[in-house]
Amino acid sequence: TDVGVTVSHDSYLINLASPDAALREKSIASFAAELERCRALGLTYLVSHPGNFMDERDAGIARNADAITEALERVPGDTILALETTAGAGTVIGATFEELAALIARIGDSVRHRVGVCLDTCHVYSAGYDLVNDYDGVWARFEDTIGRDRLKVLHLNDSKVPFGSRKDRHELIAEGTLGAAPFRRIMTDPRLSAITKIIETPKGDDPEVTDRRMLELLKSYARGE
Repeated sequence: TDVGVTVSHDSYLINLASPDAALREKSIASFAAELERCRALGLTYLVSHPGNFMDERDAGIARNADAITEALERVPGDTILALETTAGAGTVIGATFEELAALIARIGDSVRHRVGVCLDTCHVYSAGYDLVNDYDGVWARFEDTIGRDRLKVLHLNDSKVPFGSRKDRHELIAEGTLGAAPFRRIMTDPRLSAITKIIETPKGDDPEVTDRRMLELLKSYARGE
């Protein structure tokens, strides 16, 4: 086929930052199994949500990074782990670029080259990155903090909730609080042209019809329509 990039998403039950030793060990085992499947299938990227620290943020980041290092060392291969930006609810890690940068920096030197970032438009908008009114500023901050070379995947989703709400509620493209403008910018931004883009928008009564409509809308933006 013409498919050049393949992407998986790991289980939402995995929490590599958990302070509970038993749960963390189960999470590491499950995460390593995800990596094994990716290696067997020859997948390009594995998207993963950073964990929930539950007790203390810095300790949670350290546990998360150490677990990622252990799993990547246990399962060699070419699959790149893409840590997904989060909306910032509760004790979740990864709502700020600085936090993701700190997490990546703590991952072992021998495997850090296998780690990138998946930026979700809904999540970053809810976390306080204003893609609507400060599009260029958001990307400048990403580049300065994490580095553009770490960006591997984009999840393109509008948001049901207001800017800075810290809630993860996806909406159809151009039908939420982000609106069409930032998606037009993303689809015509030469810096992002080679970045893999995925929709996780609501499916409605007919998922195939709805997804095709969303994809065609994004392609129309890319054509300048």
